[in-house]
Parts: sequence; structure tokens; C-alpha cells
Amino acid sequence: MIEYRTSSYCNLGNCVEVGQSPDGSVIVRDTKDVERRAALSFTPDEWRAFVLGVKAGEFDPA
Repeated sequence: MIEYRTSSYCNLGNCVEVGQSPDGSVIVRDTKDVERRAALSFTPDEWRAFVLGVKAGEFDPA
């Protein structure tokens, strides 16, 4: 079973949950999808690149 975490900045249900599957994939899903039908899956390398990009400000609005 995958344990998901939700950001402490989450409010009013507009959030995502992040978990790690047994094979190491990172799973991201929307908390508003109560049946949990839709999710995105990333390899550990893809997730690491995304997190590094966020920390470097690559996705900040211009």
C-alpha cells in the first residue's frame, strides 16, 4: 500500500498528494479525485529533476 503525503500548505482541498510505489516510482494525485482514478507516475530520476527545477526557480512566473 502506498502512503501519500499532502503539503502542509494545502487548503480548501486544492491539493495534490505524493507517494512512492513499491517499485520506486513517485505517484502524484489530486485530492479532489475522491475515487483516486487519475494519477501521474514519475521515475525517481524524473521526480528528482522536477524537484531540483522547482528549487532552482525554473517554474516561477516571469
